[in-house]
Amino acid sequence: MPNTKSRKESVVRVACLQMEPVVGEKDRNVKHSLEMINRAADNGAKLLVLPELCNSGYVFTSREEAFSLAEAVPNGPTTEAWIKVARERGLYIVAGIAEREDDSLYNSSVVVGPEGYIGTFRKVHLWNEENLYFEPGNLGYPVFNTPIGRIGTFICYDGWFPESYRLCALQGADIICIPTNWVPIPGQDPKREAMANILVMGSAHSNSVFVAAADRVGTERGQPFVGQSLIASYTGWPVAGPASDKDEEIIYADVTLADARRKRNWNEYNQFLRARRSDVYDEMLGSHTEPGWY
Repeated sequence: MPNTKSRKESVVRVACLQMEPVVGEKDRNVKHSLEMINRAADNGAKLLVLPELCNSGYVFTSREEAFSLAEAVPNGPTTEAWIKVARERGLYIVAGIAEREDDSLYNSSVVVGPEGYIGTFRKVHLWNEENLYFEPGNLGYPVFNTPIGRIGTFICYDGWFPESYRLCALQGADIICIPTNWVPIPGQDPKREAMANILVMGSAHSNSVFVAAADRVGTERGQPFVGQSLIASYTGWPVAGPASDKDEEIIYADVTLADARRKRNWNEYNQFLRARRSDVYDEMLGSHTEPGWY
């Protein structure tokens, strides 16, 4: 029997690329994303996370504008550019993109690696006026097996739903990568961390997964964004960030992704996935169909 305690595990440098896209300037945004990707790669990053809709910008004025900025995945120019740099630099990239499939639009995150296109997540829970432009995601919560670990992903408002984290954890995710465009929350105490940071830390802890959330900064057509990108350990405590609330920034963390599974037991008796009482959760999980349970 090998001595696993003495075995050296692979350490992965994770980076969140906090950037400021400009709405409508897709060529500029993609070029800027590639500059930041190469900068992170020069600093040893292997798994990179970029913000939500980082190729298009976020605040659209019409459905026509949203369509004009969206593209196919994986055969559109943005995904192809990210695949090219991933192959050249040996990277895994999770990035937000405006995706078009026939006459439907999706707020998506694309996952690519040295081997090319890996997969896509489509945002399940749409926020505010996203409902005017995008269809709700129809791909569920996939977890992608890669040589560096099991990668789950969702987008921004999905993180306000505990089910998003739990569905990834139940499928064996080691790390959840979240492209996001966090906005100010009513009642936010300016002396405290962003509510989004608290949700990330709590969810990382209660699901024993690493979480890398890459936000954007700046104000777009009157909508401010809060920055504060964060990488949390499976313990819930930050290992990088929060980043600036105003400036572009890249944050890094060197993590052993296998710890998300190896160290999931809190003591001899408590391991949260095994301890779940699914026999008493039935009604809460939506299988109960009587009125009043939604």
